[in-house]
Amino acid sequence: MIRAVTYLLLSSLACFVSAEDDLGPRQVILVIGDGMDDQQITIARNYLAGASGQLLLDRMPLRASVQVLAVEDKEQGAPVYVSDSANTATAMATGTITSRGRIATAPGTDKDITTIVELATAAGLRSGLVTTASVTDATAAAFATHVSSRRCEDPDHMQDVTVYGFNIADCSEDLKANGGPGSVAEQLAESALDVLLGGGRRRFAPIVEGGTISVEELADQNGFHLVTNTAELLSAKPNGKLLGLFAPGNLPVRLQGENKRIAEDPKRSWLNHLHPYLGSVQLPEPMGCEPNPDFEGTPTLKQMTETALAHLSHNNDSGFFLMIESASIDKQAHERKPCGSIGEMAQLEAALGSILEFAARQPRTLVVVTADHAQVAQLIPDQSLFEKYPIPAATPGKLARIKTPEGAHMAVNFATTNFMMEEHAGTAVPLFSNEEGLGRIPPFLQQPQLFQIMRTYLGI
Repeated sequence: MIRAVTYLLLSSLACFVSAEDDLGPRQVILVIGDGMDDQQITIARNYLAGASGQLLLDRMPLRASVQVLAVEDKEQGAPVYVSDSANTATAMATGTITSRGRIATAPGTDKDITTIVELATAAGLRSGLVTTASVTDATAAAFATHVSSRRCEDPDHMQDVTVYGFNIADCSEDLKANGGPGSVAEQLAESALDVLLGGGRRRFAPIVEGGTISVEELADQNGFHLVTNTAELLSAKPNGKLLGLFAPGNLPVRLQGENKRIAEDPKRSWLNHLHPYLGSVQLPEPMGCEPNPDFEGTPTLKQMTETALAHLSHNNDSGFFLMIESASIDKQAHERKPCGSIGEMAQLEAALGSILEFAARQPRTLVVVTADHAQVAQLIPDQSLFEKYPIPAATPGKLARIKTPEGAHMAVNFATTNFMMEEHAGTAVPLFSNEEGLGRIPPFLQQPQLFQIMRTYLGI
């Protein structure tokens, strides 16, 4: 009897799945705000929508929290509590926890890990990657390539990679001569991706390892049609493979601080240097955010997103996977430039509007918006809670006091390091989804679980 009932239930489920499958292809659109934790979202909301306003993110029907994980770079390595974009993108792309700096490779062993883009391609689905960074940067790279270090972006940067005279990476084991897959740029040029849009054209200029042609020419031989400006992007026909490289490196950001100002040190009197309770501390003057003139002519994230959606959905009965990254939320925070991060959040919001419109027309589309890791920018009181005490209370970090459209001042603090760049933070990050995420995404998950959720949804 139990066996008969089980058979009937399974038969009914099979009929339901088959009927659902007849409704058409499925799509997953994963939007990554690099470094987009709740601090960055709140700062952007205050500036873009007002303290009582809402972002488009806030109106999505599902919100969850994601635990970010990393390990030491050895087998059975101990936990590392603050991650980078390479290992976190790898976690989302492969479902595997790895170490910082690794691109879809396992800690200690350097074993390649299959990505969701590779699984989608094998299943006959289309795939695309869009970013406001170089397409060879860590987040995009982790979805379609495999190297031991994120720094090995092109054939000229595979061995003894140096920055400011310091050796920071060596990918000798990934050289084609040693049986490896080559640099990130070479792997992307040879990939089965249908759409690849962002910056990084200088990474495609070097000659391929052991060859006589450039990486850009290799991409052309692999069927990619190259576009390099907004007009070419918008006029590209929605068929064939599309490669967009719109800047030598990362794309310029939309906003910058007034007169290019960034967060600054409070000015301390000589007496305050002797003792923190003595003397006086003068905070930086408030500043506005203004358009970045370098952004003029750059394709917006919205334009790149709409182009990618048009290409991936054109005459497509199989479905697709698309990753879209607003990269400089993080990159501008590293440089203590909160206006730049706000502008990138505005880019993400605009692109998200087009994505949700697409999903409304294609109801079997799972939209997930999340961050890879947290960043350092903190919203702190513009007027200290301790200002009535007879001591000069002030932040020990660098501070930007931003004039908001509401006529108030928003104090954004950076205080992780005395180095030229700030570091990441180790807290959980938010996740948002459309209706397709309801019942599929739990309220709390670990970052590698997202890979399995997307894979299951796509049926691959």
